[in-house]
Amino acid sequence: MDRYQEAIAASKVTGDDEKVKEEVRKISENASQYACKEVYEFLLHSIDLTTLATEDSVRSVTAFTEKVNSFDNDYPQYKNVAAICVYSNFAEVVRNTLDVPGVDVAVVAGCFPSSQTFLEVKVADVAMAVLGGADEVDVVLPVGMYRDGDYEGLCDELIEMKRAARDAKMKVIIESGLLKNAEDIKRASILSLYSEADFLKTSTGKIYPGASLEAAWVMCSCIKEYYEKTGRKVGFKCAGGVRSTEEALRYYAIVKEILGDEWLCHDLFRIGASSLANAVLSSLEGETVKYF
Repeated sequence: MDRYQEAIAASKVTGDDEKVKEEVRKISENASQYACKEVYEFLLHSIDLTTLATEDSVRSVTAFTEKVNSFDNDYPQYKNVAAICVYSNFAEVVRNTLDVPGVDVAVVAGCFPSSQTFLEVKVADVAMAVLGGADEVDVVLPVGMYRDGDYEGLCDELIEMKRAARDAKMKVIIESGLLKNAEDIKRASILSLYSEADFLKTSTGKIYPGASLEAAWVMCSCIKEYYEKTGRKVGFKCAGGVRSTEEALRYYAIVKEILGDEWLCHDLFRIGASSLANAVLSSLEGETVKYF
């Protein structure tokens, strides 16, 4: 066995779907205990506010960013979102338009959402995005290589992209809705962790089912185990279909119960979303708000 197969074999995280569902049920049914103003504020500040539309343009991304700029003046009582997430070619647009502190520039890169192109193209995409001003780069695990059992090749690709990202954080999207079962989600998580991922992310939000609580439970359990073995903290990001405050609370509960309060911070917990920001803002204001 190579070192990646050894890491998978040594893992104690369960790959049993029924056991995972039961653990998720126990956490989910108690998630409402966290429904309060402080947690809502934290959730808002954890959002990677995302636009990944075919019709995105310099004008639309500029306007999207200006909305985040305005938020500080319009709602000074709340912290702003964590990041603005766009296609890699718009990194420079966001960087040049963004003028509020504490909001990162995030991009999807590496031939998002399929990860199907030449490695050299993926690496160039990541490098150019960082050169354009990206603080964070979200890349997709090459699922085809995973299906073929080419773990070494898969990890080599991720490590190459991480090198190209330099000091920028790299979030690895495992596309949990495509992998579907707990065992495959566990294996993909472990491979990403040992490929220097700074975050594990559930989904692209394109084509396949998005985030699920079961995937989050497995991924957070792998992060915890990896931290206990290496001392290295890796973040968690749920993305794809998280639209309501109630849904976000359940992911918050999973992170809190498995990883603890240390992970409930800007640097280690994110939610990739577009409509969720309005939902959480509405929960805070006590009325329907359509700001973003």
